[in-house]
Amino acid sequence: MLKTLLVASVLAGASLAAPPAGAAAANVVVAKDGSGNYTTVQAGINAVSAGGTLSIKPGTYREVVSVPSGKTGITMRGTTGKAADVVIDYDNASGTKKPDGSTYGTSGSATATIAANGFTATALTFRNSFDRNAHPEIKDTQAVAVKTTGDRMVFDNVTFLGHQDTLYADTAAVGTIGRQYYRNCAISGDVDFLFGRATAVFDRATITLLDRGSTSNNGYLTAASTRRSNPYGFLITGSKVLSSAAKASFHLGRPWHPGGDVDAIAQVLIRETALPAAVKPAPWTDMSGFSWKDARFFEYRNTGAGAGTGADRPQLPAAQAGNYTAQKYLAGSDGWNPVR
Repeated sequence: MLKTLLVASVLAGASLAAPPAGAAAANVVVAKDGSGNYTTVQAGINAVSAGGTLSIKPGTYREVVSVPSGKTGITMRGTTGKAADVVIDYDNASGTKKPDGSTYGTSGSATATIAANGFTATALTFRNSFDRNAHPEIKDTQAVAVKTTGDRMVFDNVTFLGHQDTLYADTAAVGTIGRQYYRNCAISGDVDFLFGRATAVFDRATITLLDRGSTSNNGYLTAASTRRSNPYGFLITGSKVLSSAAKASFHLGRPWHPGGDVDAIAQVLIRETALPAAVKPAPWTDMSGFSWKDARFFEYRNTGAGAGTGADRPQLPAAQAGNYTAQKYLAGSDGWNPVR
């Protein structure tokens, strides 16, 4: 009888009881209207147990969130299945001042920082809504929506919204592998907005190159910092890149060497992906004194008005194509295969 009354209460929209203080729960519901266990995402993260599921009801949750490394194997899911219905948003930039007068820096600007291995997110939006025009006093305008440092991470039907440095796909430490699979995701940005040293696969993604109003340089899709010892950095495959920016005003990428690290040798492959006219005919460029020609940049069988070949557009040899698939990037030493 008690169980029946509890179910009826939940269906009627009544608040769910939070787990006892200090107790972790396998299943936690977050809802702004009070009909879940918690009204904030971070409270739900704090309460869910490793391996548990955090279900988030529709709404915009204005907060900075962090999934620590100890919360291994958790799933964060929007309850409607539509990424636009659940938005986790904040607007810190690298140059935003903290209460103590210091600034956040690029990593500290992230709306969400996710460090746990085995993390899964589905049907959510992560947004950094920092507005450059509204804050001309801020010169360091990197504003990260999500920073990831875990291994065996899956993002399915997730939207990442920002401008400069939208998605920081990183690893826990230099020399540590972090495999991340972004399936059916939507990502938008302008300057270096997919960046970091992770092994990251963007499969069937929709990537939007935002228009900054320039006719010559609107930005850079990637800024990978792959370790020299790692054959697999960023793979964009079976995707579509969209843009309303001026023709030939966007680069596909440039090589990031954090702190001048000579062992950060970017690896990026864009294959079987539709490219817009906004992509430059010579789409790769230098960064901080490092030549793009020393990086590992390749294309393979791309299509669309922005596709092309030539001396400035290295193509992956067809004989090597089988070694640069989503499965090959993600397999690692344990044979992980989330691809479907």
